[in-house]
Amino acid sequence: MSPTNLLGFTQQELADFAENLGESRYRGKQLFQWLYAKGATSFAAMTDFSKDLRERLTAEYAIDFPTLEMSHRSHQDGTTKFLLALVDGAKIETVLIPPRIAFQNGSASAEEEQRRLTVCISTQVGCPLDCKFCATASMGYIRNLTVGEIVGQVLRAQKTTEKNITNVVFMGMGEPLMNYDNVMKAADIMITGIGIAARRITVSTAGWADRIKQMADEQRKVKLAISLHSANEETRTKLMPIAKRYGLQELISAIEYYYDKTGKRVTYEYIFFEGVNDSSKDVGQFVALARRVPCKINVIPYHSIDFVAPTGLSADLRPSKRMEEIVEELRTHNLTVFVRGSAGEDIDAACGQLAVTMEQKKPTRRHGTLQPHRRTVDRIAL
Repeated sequence: MSPTNLLGFTQQELADFAENLGESRYRGKQLFQWLYAKGATSFAAMTDFSKDLRERLTAEYAIDFPTLEMSHRSHQDGTTKFLLALVDGAKIETVLIPPRIAFQNGSASAEEEQRRLTVCISTQVGCPLDCKFCATASMGYIRNLTVGEIVGQVLRAQKTTEKNITNVVFMGMGEPLMNYDNVMKAADIMITGIGIAARRITVSTAGWADRIKQMADEQRKVKLAISLHSANEETRTKLMPIAKRYGLQELISAIEYYYDKTGKRVTYEYIFFEGVNDSSKDVGQFVALARRVPCKINVIPYHSIDFVAPTGLSADLRPSKRMEEIVEELRTHNLTVFVRGSAGEDIDAACGQLAVTMEQKKPTRRHGTLQPHRRTVDRIAL
């Protein structure tokens, strides 16, 4: 039997764990600090524990970080993409985005976002939602990440930089709200253990309405972003099949519920595609939707996913030539609009470009055995 991985345990769970070992609950608090505040990778490093306790922990338990397989650093903006291997051989990607490149213009020069160091983390191996503009869809769905695998991405990225990570976005591979319990538990650990403020953690969803309401009921302090991309039901369904399960009215109802419960505005994420969602009518529908609940709008440039050989609509999508014009039109309606930059585009690390390719899925030897990487195309029915 594999040793129990303690990475992913909360402070309360570690206090209970220490007590079950016959130690004081305070030992659990110390262990929590070693794991998250100090990023310890071994029990031997925990020098305020007795030698006997360190040896017992080493013999029976584990601290399993995602393993860094390779990294690529953008020559254009310093963004770094990490390929991480998990204990079972599955692989994910995580992106570290340096400060001052969040936006492609000066529209947010006064925002603290311009000074932040952000890590974009994954919540699933692959993704079942099949959004037509996202490279992760090419992987299909494999499994949810554990709490330790989610938190471990932040800790692993932190070890590559001397600057403190200030912001976390659940915007990498996978749909965070389909892995709700692990995502929220991981966020709590980031807040209480790593010291990242809740207001600097963003959970981005393609529109899992039930869980948006749950976030409201639980008064979650993290920020909520909605990957919207169209205010027209038919168009959104073509781009994002999740709309078959949660239509626009149900989604907006959940967002209104969220705002009424929390008083917090949401962020709409929007890519404008040529001839798909960039007509004057499309923009007018979006304006009407955006004015229903206080919001912020992040306009995201479209990043090519040709490197995963897309087919159908995915192969035909092109960035709108009207994007700048549309942005100005949105602002005339007193909407708060920011234009996101293309951090890491030259290394396929920009928004929508995360995908573990077949070349990266070659078998990897872990713990003395050869683990195959099977490409799955499973989808969850929407």
